[in-house]
Amino acid sequence: MEEQKETVQDAAGHQEADKKITKENFQSGQDILTRATIGDARIYVARTTRLVRKLALRHGTSHLATAALGRTVTGALLLAATMKNDEGVGIKINGDGPIGGITGEAQGGTARGFVGNPDVFLPLKNGHFDVGGAVGAGTISVTRYGEKGKPFVGTSALVDGEIADDLTQYLYTSEQTPSSVALGVLVDPQGDVQAAGGWFIQALPGCGDEVLQQLDTNVRNTPYISSLLDMGFTPERIIGILGKGMKIEILDSYPLRFGCRCSKERVEALLETLPVKELAKLEEDPKTEVTCPYCNAKYEFSQQEIRDMAEKKRLRS
Repeated sequence: MEEQKETVQDAAGHQEADKKITKENFQSGQDILTRATIGDARIYVARTTRLVRKLALRHGTSHLATAALGRTVTGALLLAATMKNDEGVGIKINGDGPIGGITGEAQGGTARGFVGNPDVFLPLKNGHFDVGGAVGAGTISVTRYGEKGKPFVGTSALVDGEIADDLTQYLYTSEQTPSSVALGVLVDPQGDVQAAGGWFIQALPGCGDEVLQQLDTNVRNTPYISSLLDMGFTPERIIGILGKGMKIEILDSYPLRFGCRCSKERVEALLETLPVKELAKLEEDPKTEVTCPYCNAKYEFSQQEIRDMAEKKRLRS
């Protein structure tokens, strides 16, 4: 690992390559996404370690579920970085595997998500989490929420269920965007997230073959994103590796965080959409508790509150 680190540092040609980054300093760093142009291509690199760690704690996910959820939510953040005016992106993985589906949503630098079965477990496959086995065969759907108008939804078949290749294939078949996506989550034996992040390289219209070939070569020679982040590489330094031998222009960087839009008012509005018969059944219980699937926040409604909702529904009908 140390030899690999030195090779990467030399290849990056970064002035800070010889600086030592301790584990403590790295873990105190904030999650961030950096955007840049490399030739006629755009590149987005995200560090999502803290965010994925918080997701794992919120949902009590197994090692495997943490990896799957972290990849999906990171993918949503990378796609959201391409949107204007902080418009949102949602990714849904629907497979026939034991994880029971994965959902990730991002708007600007804020993201949330959940898995159907947070306790899923499978043996390692070639030394890595078998996310593909947990997901199974199925589809990936991407929803882009515009500032105005209806959301755009695209769907394609899963390639291998490992998320990154599925997202790459989706972008090519459904949005006609030649791209490269890498996603990774490193989890220690105790289940703590040591590193998480990803990159998204997007060819711009008119991007020449020479640029694409150089990017392809650089990507093939780049270590796993989770390994680079675990060694202390920042998103900007990773961009330097991916853009080796090319002109790089750093555009901007912004922080990333976990966040959920749920509230008791939103849940109440959702309950009010239920048929009167369903509300009447809930009315029989002393209290009704609703759990947000994205953040596990619990909202409690008294019998009287449910009764009032049902009465309003009856008066409207």
